[in-house]
Amino acid sequence: QLQASGGGLVQAGGSLRLSCAASGFTFGDHAIGWFRQAPGKEREGVSCISTSDGSTYYADSVKGRFTISSGNAKNTVSLQMSSLKPEDTAIYYCAAVTGSYYYTICPAYYAVEYWGEGTQVTVSS
Repeated sequence: QLQASGGGLVQAGGSLRLSCAASGFTFGDHAIGWFRQAPGKEREGVSCISTSDGSTYYADSVKGRFTISSGNAKNTVSLQMSSLKPEDTAIYYCAAVTGSYYYTICPAYYAVEYWGEGTQVTVSS
């Protein structure tokens, strides 16, 4: 199972840190990703990481503002979000697939094996 946390309400320009914690398995050879879905919009891949080698993907809309990182010792993947914009408002989900690299699930999420419950991020203008 995956558990996402860290969402909240923040003003534009602010920062939030999301965390995705795994239970029942260990992040050792997984692709882990963050996805978001705003009302009336398709779910989109925001950022993904390959826990085997640390390779990453970022959507163009978040490059330079978001940073994904994995901490295998704590079995978590974090998404540091800075310079937040109102258009970043969405429900954010973490997801994982076993034995893969980031490109397996980012940007297209169809190969995802595990989804966590979402966490709401709201950025006010």
